[in-house]
Amino acid sequence: MVDDNELNRLRDIAAPAPGTDAKARAFEAAMRAYDLDEKTSPAAQGSAKGLRLTERAQKLWSEIMQKKLFVTPAIAGLVALPIAGYATIYMLQEQPFHSGGDEKITETLADKPVARKKADADAESRDAAEALAPASPPKPESAGAGGLARQGALTSNAPPPAPSGEFAQDGGASAPAVKGVAGTTAESKLMVQPPMPADQMPLPEQNRDRVEDFKSNPVRAALEDPVSTFSIDVDTASYSFVRRSLREGIVPRADTVRVEEMINYFPYDWKGPDSASTPFNSTVSVMPTPWNEHTRLMHVAIKGFDAKPAEQPKANLVFLIDVSGSMNEQDKLPLSQSAFRLLVNRLRPDDTVSIVTYAGDAGTVLEPTKVSEKDKILNAIDTLTPGGSTAGEAGIKEAYRLAQKSFVNEGINRVMLATDGDFNVGQTDDDDLKRLIEKERKIGVFLSVFGFGRGNLNDQMMQTIAQNGNGTAAYIDTLAEAEKVLVEDASSTLFTIAKDVKIQIEFNPNKVSEYRLIGYETRALNREDFNNDRVDAGEIGSGHSVTAIYEITPKGSGGEQIDPLRYGQASVNNGGVANADEYAFVKIRYKLPNEDASKLITTPVTSANEVADFDQASTDQRFSVAVAAFGQKLRDEDATAKFGYDKIMEIATAARGADPFGYRSEFLSLVRLASALGSNR
Repeated sequence: MVDDNELNRLRDIAAPAPGTDAKARAFEAAMRAYDLDEKTSPAAQGSAKGLRLTERAQKLWSEIMQKKLFVTPAIAGLVALPIAGYATIYMLQEQPFHSGGDEKITETLADKPVARKKADADAESRDAAEALAPASPPKPESAGAGGLARQGALTSNAPPPAPSGEFAQDGGASAPAVKGVAGTTAESKLMVQPPMPADQMPLPEQNRDRVEDFKSNPVRAALEDPVSTFSIDVDTASYSFVRRSLREGIVPRADTVRVEEMINYFPYDWKGPDSASTPFNSTVSVMPTPWNEHTRLMHVAIKGFDAKPAEQPKANLVFLIDVSGSMNEQDKLPLSQSAFRLLVNRLRPDDTVSIVTYAGDAGTVLEPTKVSEKDKILNAIDTLTPGGSTAGEAGIKEAYRLAQKSFVNEGINRVMLATDGDFNVGQTDDDDLKRLIEKERKIGVFLSVFGFGRGNLNDQMMQTIAQNGNGTAAYIDTLAEAEKVLVEDASSTLFTIAKDVKIQIEFNPNKVSEYRLIGYETRALNREDFNNDRVDAGEIGSGHSVTAIYEITPKGSGGEQIDPLRYGQASVNNGGVANADEYAFVKIRYKLPNEDASKLITTPVTSANEVADFDQASTDQRFSVAVAAFGQKLRDEDATAKFGYDKIMEIATAARGADPFGYRSEFLSLVRLASALGSNR
């Protein structure tokens, strides 16, 4: 076989100059051939079938040169073929093609490192295509790719074909199609097909957010169903999600609006307990309803004991961070890294941090490390990169293992999960995840969930595992929100003062005809669950405030929506009803963090709890009612159908009060956005 060196020497040898004798012999042969042709056949118009002398000479020289240079392109073709195949697979993965009819998939020279010796027109066309196409990262050149580029340069002098339907993206400038090595063509990322018919147009990217569907609480008759039971909820994810939607010019879906999470997003100055022996205090008020003159609001406010930093125990935290491919967006993994950096800077030197990541498989990035080695922890956070599918089950198991490894008795032991909620490998069913979390929480390790990003957010999963992991769920869409959750509210986020907190309210049918709980639809409990200590419920952190609002219809007010029972009057008008002057009786059951037996707090609601005029209610009470009205308005509920955004704005503005972090001012801007969007709600 001929080697490359010999071929290079042959290529560089100059063609021999023609000799005088050779010219004479060739001329004589030509004349004989001409004379012979004149005698045997008459001359015909146009070109004869035989080759002329010059054509024969060119053919002879061409055959010689072909034999000399045949091996070089053959070798180049063999080298380029696998490279072209790999490049084709890469481009198809980046941008799958759509076939149909006589469509052609073409590759433009604008995608290749084309040689500089191009025709002027070709260069202008290429420059225009590159200017209009989006920037793409440079790719390394290989020998095969360089060969393909030289081949394209050799063919560029040919006149370009007429436009055949391939247009440069965003510009419409045509570019010649270049044939691939294997006789096929590939589609460039800088080129698009001509507009397809409407029935063939690709569908827009599907929003894969998973949110639990639920119906708003109905109006209930106190005579038929006098008891309401639910778990407290200190999550705030819904408010952040609603805020992001409105800022993007979208009216949020009704199921993304959980009114209790919107109310509890804001800090309130409710009266708290005097000592840590009582974990929280409750305050109940009854006031007029702004949106219905026939009903009243029963406002239940709970304030947790605010432990001082010096009194808080050591923290053992495991950061469980989703680094799957779905987290490869600026508001996902990069934002979660910044959020955890904020939290690390908030911790004390003797606290412990571990880091587990998951993407296809779970991996330990950082073994339990004291915060005194802060640089080591921050460096581990900064080195995280996204990629792979999501093996959330394996990640949670590994996180619990590390939490047990560095378990702190009488301390804070918590797994902090940062994810967009996409668990697509392992136990993907929410019920399976629920059982896994319930099993592991018994060791004393709680779990909080922080959601990031949109389009793939599994809010339903986040709520499930947070509620069953004795933790909280928050949605972080900005660095400011990360600061609120992990810095400003760090004590309440990390330090639990009471767990399995349940509220049960019994309404007196002699005073209340009907009632409706605003929000807490996903936290409803059965009546018998209240006294069952095996039934899980929500947690309250240090300094947490929790608010629940009922809309009640006083008996005889004329605002009843349910017809009275024909045979039910004797049971309440017989004069023998105890505590007949009470509106309701509030019971709160809770457990201390390290105990399994619950304790009970009770509060009767009487006329002493009444506020005669809505404007006489406290600033915090009025603002919380404005938030409740706004949440109901976004959910398009009947109760606030005739209550406009302007009325909500009026109440919230008057009740803004002290607003050191600007949360209430931000709420006012959201009300204005919702009104400006012109929804029919």
